[in-house]
Amino acid sequence: MDTATDAHTRRPNETHTMPMNALHMNAPARSLEGRVALVTGGARGIGRAIVDHLADLGATVGVLDLKKELADQAVTELTAQGHTAMAFGGNVAERDVIMDAAAALKSACGRFDIMVSNAMWVRYGPISELTPEMVRRMVGTGFESVIWGIQAAEAHMGEDGGSVINIASAAAFLGLQRGLTYAGVKAGVLGLTRAGAVDLGPRGIRVNAVCPGFTTTEGVMLNVTPEMVQKRLARTPMQRVGTPEDVARVAGFLASSASGFVTGEYIKVDGGATYAHL
Repeated sequence: MDTATDAHTRRPNETHTMPMNALHMNAPARSLEGRVALVTGGARGIGRAIVDHLADLGATVGVLDLKKELADQAVTELTAQGHTAMAFGGNVAERDVIMDAAAALKSACGRFDIMVSNAMWVRYGPISELTPEMVRRMVGTGFESVIWGIQAAEAHMGEDGGSVINIASAAAFLGLQRGLTYAGVKAGVLGLTRAGAVDLGPRGIRVNAVCPGFTTTEGVMLNVTPEMVQKRLARTPMQRVGTPEDVARVAGFLASSASGFVTGEYIKVDGGATYAHL
């Protein structure tokens, strides 16, 4: 969840959107040229911002989404901008969906370098209202899919290694009201990240996590009130909420050689809110 105006000149209650070309202007020039990436949940929200940013950095990007038509639309838009992309559809809780997409990218492009596990399905609510179906879907989409992404990296990344980027959440560090399963899933993603880094390090495959805080995706903004946004602002030292592009830029760093000796780590993208006592 992101921005365009300097924090020191911004009033505390202002929120901002980023111009569409701002990511491109700020991006290191083609630092991922020739690389091949797969992004789950890549058609919307944070996933789409990551797709766009990796493409701007020169990567060929596979867009995997539950709704194939949305992945197709994203690829059409990327192609019109001169990027190379492929669309995939399916439920990422199913191992073969991720493994097959990674294999298809490697077959088409000759390599597979970057695995971004971003997909999540979430329902917030009281503990008493959790159902087995809700829990299974959240765990399958947000936790099991990360395991399959790490497996895909091990199976299809080459001798020169690669980068796995797992999208966790600041909720992994907090007691999230009405978010028992979500917080548990995201904390589990950090465990997978550390263990994956240990196992895949000898292969030159780095495994890291990004932990967004409150981020202004369309889905989030449909479920919050202006009062809730103001409450978030009041608790955030940087005095703004995040945008998907904020998260995408960190993912781009972790995908690149600039983070070549970083593995098993997480980066919070929350404007300092997790540790603030305001």
